[in-house]
Parts: sequence; C-alpha cells; structure tokens
Amino acid sequence: MQKKNYQKMLDEILADKENYGKKLLLHSCCAPCSSYVLEYLRGFFRITVFYYNPNITEEPEYHKRVEEQKRLIREWNRREDVGKEAFSIEIIEGDYERELYFERIKGLEACREGGERCFACFLLRLEKTAALGKEEGADYFTTTLTISPLKNAQKINEIGEQLAKEYGISFLPSDFKKKNGYKRSVELSEEYGLYRQDYCGCIFSRMEREEKKRSCEKA
Repeated sequence: MQKKNYQKMLDEILADKENYGKKLLLHSCCAPCSSYVLEYLRGFFRITVFYYNPNITEEPEYHKRVEEQKRLIREWNRREDVGKEAFSIEIIEGDYERELYFERIKGLEACREGGERCFACFLLRLEKTAALGKEEGADYFTTTLTISPLKNAQKINEIGEQLAKEYGISFLPSDFKKKNGYKRSVELSEEYGLYRQDYCGCIFSRMEREEKKRSCEKA
C-alpha cells in the first residue's frame, strides 16, 4: 500500500480559498514544536491551541512546558500582523490526567521509544482533541506531533483520520517537518528563548534518553 503524501494533502487544503478563516483546534505537545506550526497556519486558520499532554509524567515539568506555551502565544498575539494578515491565537489547557496516561499504556511500559506505547499515547491525546474539537464547533483538528523527526507521521495521520470518522470532524493532515519545518522550529525557539527539552515528556522517554547519554559518555 502506497504511503500518502500528507504534506501535499495539506497544501491542497490551504490552496482552497473556501477553507480560509475556518476554525482549527491544534493539539500542541510543546511551545517549540508549535512555533513553526503557528507561524505556518495562523495566516489561514483561526487557531485554538489545545494543550493536553498527560504523558508529561513529572508535574513540575508539565507546568513549565504549559506556561512556556502560553508565553509563546502571548508573543504571537502581540505581533503587528495580527488582525491584518494573521488571526489571533487562543489556547485551552486540558486536564492534567497523568493517571489516565498510565492506564492507557499499561502493559506497554517496556516498549522502546517510537513503538506501541507511543501509539497509545498519540491515540489518547488525539482522541481528546477530536472530542473537544467537535464540542467547540471546530472545522478541523490536528496536532503538532508530526513536526518531530522522531515521531511516526504516518501513524499519527492514520490515527487522526480514524478519529475523524468516529467523531464527525475533519482531520487536518500534516507532516510538519517537511519544508524545513523542524529546522524552522529550532530557529524560532532560539528567537523567542523557548525552553526546549530533549525528551518527549514521559518518564520512559526520559530514562531512555539518560541511558543513551551514559552510553555516549562511556564510548
């Protein structure tokens, strides 16, 4: 089965002027990853960022990241093009449901980063986004997760497409790392002085990252 070109699909949606100004509920995993996506889409969609990341299993880390997300949005909304060439951005902070995350990934704790545990995590976060998008009357929902070179964009889009059918709301396809999206997110992170972490947020990814660091130090 041939893989879909999700960037091309997104380009086609953006080329359709009838989609201009429609409401997009954008799940964001963190401020750095959302930076490029907001820059890319804020001149086309009316965006509400949904910050829902119960996978961030250490509470101080969770609060640090969500406050950084709010700060970035305040910075974007101060820009001179707001109201002229771009729409202002809103944010909804979801519940911090750490226990639900552990419930959803039960039995998958030993999976390596990028495997079935991550897929269960994607499903949890996108399911909440689809449900809220439907409730809020959004035209589309999507996620910033595809900007990461370490995330499986094919799987993320497949999950999004399936949830779109279940909840009756359109999923915005994406592969945000294309067109140098990841590179641009790094540049914007430096420009805005964003706190940029080196693991996704869960305790398992942090332990795996620390293990890799120790291995590099011994080499």
